[in-house]
Amino acid sequence: MKPIAILETGQPPEALRERFDDYPAAFRKLLGLGGETQVFDVERALPADPTAFQGVIVTGSPAGAYEDRAWIPPLEDWLRAARGRTRLVGICFGHQIMAQAFGGRVEKSDKGWGVGLHRYDIVATEPWMVPSADHIAIPVSHQDQVVDPGPEARIIARSDFTPFGGLAWGEDAISLQCHPEFQPAYAAALVEARRGRIPDAVVDTALASLTQPDDRALVGGWLRRFLGLD
Repeated sequence: MKPIAILETGQPPEALRERFDDYPAAFRKLLGLGGETQVFDVERALPADPTAFQGVIVTGSPAGAYEDRAWIPPLEDWLRAARGRTRLVGICFGHQIMAQAFGGRVEKSDKGWGVGLHRYDIVATEPWMVPSADHIAIPVSHQDQVVDPGPEARIIARSDFTPFGGLAWGEDAISLQCHPEFQPAYAAALVEARRGRIPDAVVDTALASLTQPDDRALVGGWLRRFLGLD
């Protein structure tokens, strides 16, 4: 089987790096992968040949998809060129940059921070969603949102807070605003570290929500199936 490429677009805050996995390691644990991955720091390099990989995961990032950063336009160009040649998965920033690259629009939301355990309605059951579910509860951490998914996207998951919470393009590109790779302990440490930037009441509600059961294992299985790992 071909390896999975992980396009690393960001890292955990420095204060949390000794205690928690980086994002590629978090995805390897979620998907049950060992050495079958190749990590690319998008600020330095992108895969030369998308067809060399079973699939590609675009990670979360503190960057905004709309920001003026030198590595963002090449990443968008790469995603457009790779679409249809391998399977693409975008998570959080990856969700946003895929939507933007494929004709949508991303903004900093006037709804404020989305943190804690959020629940999404599954509005389109895809073939890889086995076993199926009507709803999922997954950790989130974001201010930005996709506000226009673009002309070719179909919505697969939504919430009142995040109407475009999951998107798909054709049969080989999907993205999720939520973070199935985030262990609840990391999601809690991340939101606690942002206390002051995030109102105390929002932080406290988020921390309480993260003590509840989540559907990370279910969504991890979905992503494995989508990537052809099962």
